[in-house]
Amino acid sequence: MSAVLIIENEPAIAETICYALNTDGFKTHWSATGADGLEQALALRPQLIILDIGLPDMNGFDVLRSLQARLAAPPPVIFLTARTEEIDRVVGLELGADDYIGKPFSPRELNARVRAVLRRSQPKPEAPQPIAAPERFRIFPEQYEIRYYGLPLDLTLQEYRLLHTFISQPQRVFTREELLAQCWDAPEHRLDRAIDTHIKTLRAKLHAVRPQEDAIRTLRGIGYALNPPA
Repeated sequence: MSAVLIIENEPAIAETICYALNTDGFKTHWSATGADGLEQALALRPQLIILDIGLPDMNGFDVLRSLQARLAAPPPVIFLTARTEEIDRVVGLELGADDYIGKPFSPRELNARVRAVLRRSQPKPEAPQPIAAPERFRIFPEQYEIRYYGLPLDLTLQEYRLLHTFISQPQRVFTREELLAQCWDAPEHRLDRAIDTHIKTLRAKLHAVRPQEDAIRTLRGIGYALNPPA
């Protein structure tokens, strides 16, 4: 239940405000002077203050200035006044008032303005931060190391070169001959089945890190390619 402090010197108006807000579910407190209102504001720390400008001991502008000087985060303030001069509204809003209601007023309008100011004064909920997905592959060429979802793979030189080749062109299908040419120092002395053997061991190492994902795809009669993430 939101607490609202009414600082208003006219009892009939204060009673009308309290009745309207209490009926709408608010808890109200009333002060008839600026000095007492300041004390109650500091003691109660209400969620909102309805503040009359024409108080008997000090004007509402001075009350607001005192609140701002004494509280690190003063509650929102709605000025209430019988004055109609534009300069009063301008001064009040420039001082930091959140709204301005002139007398006479409709209790229904007052309640609506109170709810609107309270809604605006609520801290905005922080947007949930996206959870960063682990990076699929990360290559450290100086160390001849490749990490798969953050975990380093224990690769032979040929396995490192094969996987590096796949990662560098993830959309491409490589024939066995192309892989031999790119990953072996003397490809003419190697057989195509050497590729199949190294692909098999490379798959096993990838599967040990990510069992649910088949990282390398076989295209029968053509060659191999990198599968997209599962």
